Amino acid sequence: MRIFIKFDFNNTCKKILEEKLEECQIKHRILGFGEVEFLEKVSTEKMDLFSKSLDRYGIEIVENQKTILIQKIKDAIVDMVFNEDSAVNVKSSVYLSEKLNHSYGYLSNIFSEVTYTSIENFIILQKIEYTKQLIINNQLSLTEIAFKLNYSSVAHLSSQFKNTTGITPSAFQRIINKRREIASKK
Repeated sequence: MRIFIKFDFNNTCKKILEEKLEECQIKHRILGFGEVEFLEKVSTEKMDLFSKSLDRYGIEIVENQKTILIQKIKDAIVDMVFNEDSAVNVKSSVYLSEKLNHSYGYLSNIFSEVTYTSIENFIILQKIEYTKQLIINNQLSLTEIAFKLNYSSVAHLSSQFKNTTGITPSAFQRIINKRREIASKK
């Protein structure tokens, strides 16, 4: 038997952080996605324990300032793309500049320098991942998905999807439906 699972990446990570901080008995406050403020002095032993407990989930503590900014950029992009409100209809450059209090040029240069890719490419990758989730969850049509992700047209979404994945969103949809059909017969 096979089942399909829908999950919210942001909530999952936040829940893991909460649980691990409580297990390590660290007084804290979660400020935003991927940002925690300690409300007490944390011993090296507790910090090591906390770090190791996050390791098994692929979560790591970031300490370098450039790496921290890159992570904040990535988190802001994920938040912008996966935002359920669809209220984020501003240009990504404006959104990132306002959210992170830096000029977009500065953010773009740092991001490219550290990740060897552009912010635009990272945004496209996140949009395509979200498109895949929406197709798998079978909740929206391609037109609705294109609108939700601020694409000018379904053709534009389809073009970026095919350039990124090698197949069209319609072909991806057919593959998912075929897998469901096969799974339901088992």
